[in-house]
Amino acid sequence: MTTQLPSTVLIIGATGTIGKYITNAIVSAEPRVGRQISIFTSQATATSPAKQGLLSSWKSKGVSVITGDLNNSDDVRNAYSGVDTVVSCLGRNALASQIELLKLAEESKDVQWFFPSEYGTDIEYDASSKDEKPHQNKLRVREFIRDQVKRVKCTYVVTGPYLDMFLALAPIAEDAGGYDVKSKRAVIVGSGDEKVGFTTMPDVGKLVTAALQHPEVSIGKVLKVQSFVTTPNAILEEFEKQTGTKWTVDHTTNEKLREVEKEKWDANHPIATLYTLRRIWAEGGTLYDKTDNEVLGLTPGDMEPLGAVVKRAVNGEGY
Repeated sequence: MTTQLPSTVLIIGATGTIGKYITNAIVSAEPRVGRQISIFTSQATATSPAKQGLLSSWKSKGVSVITGDLNNSDDVRNAYSGVDTVVSCLGRNALASQIELLKLAEESKDVQWFFPSEYGTDIEYDASSKDEKPHQNKLRVREFIRDQVKRVKCTYVVTGPYLDMFLALAPIAEDAGGYDVKSKRAVIVGSGDEKVGFTTMPDVGKLVTAALQHPEVSIGKVLKVQSFVTTPNAILEEFEKQTGTKWTVDHTTNEKLREVEKEKWDANHPIATLYTLRRIWAEGGTLYDKTDNEVLGLTPGDMEPLGAVVKRAVNGEGY
């Protein structure tokens, strides 16, 4: 595959947090992406009552469901049979397993194009990125691709933070920032005027789909994309506008954020990752002179506006 459109697409992690947005976009794309779309999932997920509505909606659009164990090489080989393009949507806890998935893809006779699960913060933004603890598994995957993957072409879609998740004020990590619609309260890191590049979760799906539809500019590339750039204060203003009231606002200084981040890592607390990512975002680690949206044929008008995401949060729709 050089510039050919994908013919058969396999999605791994399709029903996950970001996977469902990516899968929905691929399945609903016009023009259609490939002649056949399949998802590879566990038997437990395939039979879960909570997943039946989602799976049924995809099946009604011609999606095939392949069940198996992600850690079983034979199951993965069988899933790869006849597939030329693989899109991984695995979550943070499963990122390292992509090394074996890529190894099997390289060994297969069919897989030609692979999208590792790179959606999120840029892990090679600058010289300091290699030392950030949350980046280590993604960095290992990139290193394996550089050193060991020769036949299969890979595309990274780097989206920066998901705005939908950024809005949430976590009760166990309030000083990391967020917005609480119920109490009309916001916690903002820094002054609130620092710019951050965001992608909405539906737009992650739109951007991945655009990359699939434009192999001539996507294959072998690190695509840096986003919905828009805004500030925490602008987000607050949108919440106040939509709720018709002034909110209570607290601030966390960048110094305090770094202090708590260190405390959480020293305590081996899983929430430490959140503090690191929020610190990276607050310090400008999502900003680019130019993104690759236009290369993929997408204009600012094609992306979701801030107001749409805030409206979902105000309505309690979440993600």
